[in-house]
Amino acid sequence: MRRVRTRSVFVFILVLLFFGGLCYFTVNISVNAGSWVQHSYNGHLSGSGGLEKAGKIFDRNGVVLAETVEGERVYNSDYDTRLATLHVVGDNSLNISTAVQSVYRDNLTGFSYIWGLEMPETFRGGNNLTLTIDSAACKAAYEALGGKEGAVVVMNYKTGEILCSVSSKTYDPEDPPEITEENESEYEGAYLNRVLSSSYTPGSIFKLVTAQAAIENISDIDDRTFECYGSAEIGGKEVTCMSSHGVIDFEDGLSQSCNIVFAQLAYELGGDKMTQAAQEMGITQSFSVGDVKTVAGKYDVSQASDNDLAWSGIGQYTDLANPMQMCITMSAIANGGNRAEPYYVESIGSGDYSKITAEQSDGTAMLNSETAQKLNDMMRYTVETNYGDSMFGGNLTVCAKTGTAEVQEGQSNDAWMVGFTRDEDAPLAFAVVVEDGVFGLTTAGPVASAAIQACAESIRN
Repeated sequence: MRRVRTRSVFVFILVLLFFGGLCYFTVNISVNAGSWVQHSYNGHLSGSGGLEKAGKIFDRNGVVLAETVEGERVYNSDYDTRLATLHVVGDNSLNISTAVQSVYRDNLTGFSYIWGLEMPETFRGGNNLTLTIDSAACKAAYEALGGKEGAVVVMNYKTGEILCSVSSKTYDPEDPPEITEENESEYEGAYLNRVLSSSYTPGSIFKLVTAQAAIENISDIDDRTFECYGSAEIGGKEVTCMSSHGVIDFEDGLSQSCNIVFAQLAYELGGDKMTQAAQEMGITQSFSVGDVKTVAGKYDVSQASDNDLAWSGIGQYTDLANPMQMCITMSAIANGGNRAEPYYVESIGSGDYSKITAEQSDGTAMLNSETAQKLNDMMRYTVETNYGDSMFGGNLTVCAKTGTAEVQEGQSNDAWMVGFTRDEDAPLAFAVVVEDGVFGLTTAGPVASAAIQACAESIRN
């Protein structure tokens, strides 16, 4: 009798596990079947398969960026527009994992776990996709890069709409390269969206992080003066500056990008306060952009010497920052401390995806409002006293900070410009990084200017 009872319990457990597994499998198919369509191991969708049934992709103005014509996937007729929008739109492969044709492939193709890809037209829902980007602004930014590699992103910091997102190196989706051992160096990094998935040495744009730490931890910071004569000994080793500024205060230290001011501040503040500032300013965070995550930057002075800590305060040592991450931080400074929630898909089919994204926003306050306003004013002062409004066309009120990041010895600098506008009718946050540059102002500045002027024209019209 005991043996029968034991067998009955064993059979009952097996039946329970079977039905439990069946329920789990059914739920996963129902919820996650669409993700199967996105993976490169799906032979039905590799190459052009699947996309031959995909809907159109439009920019914010209704410009067609991709569509299917007679079973073939084709892209915008303008060559530079295709190159400029490649990393947002994608091509006929899944190699650009962050592109909308990869991330939202199931939506574009009308994939159904019941019908697969063969859903009858009478049942197929709308599967066109509208982006928030302006393809003309992307083209202007791409052309301003002048063939250099880098990243450009511009966002409406009131709504979170990404108006411009350009990553270079790029290629033509109408004629994608066949990458082999012979040409792989030519196309190295071509599949990488540098806006979302790359990190760079920040250089002097990181002085905004050190400035935040100083504002919140040094009560008399506005009354301080510093001495810069081209170099200073900190932690037993030299820290150098590109100029000899003489006696200089905190605000002019940022405007003139004095290394000595911010190296001394980082050393005085110490590793804990600097690490806290880097976290609060988003340097070490990964952010969601729609359904895609940015790569996190880096600030780690746990093993740093005093001299290393000083260099970290001016954006060197092992510091790293991501372009989209910096654009989000600029939105927080512009918004009184509250960051925007960025997105680049406006609608999918008949659904308003922007509202879905907005509901997911946590409304995180990145900065203290007084600190944000102080940084806002200092960045405006930097443009007024150093860069000049004329470089931005004279019709935008811009707050900005440049960075010239030294990378490996023997290589050229990475040139940065980050900032935002104060214009109510054109509330734009931006981040630009250009690889193999000279100086932030002369290399990244013109690219930033071209991008934000084009975006301002787009939303003002």
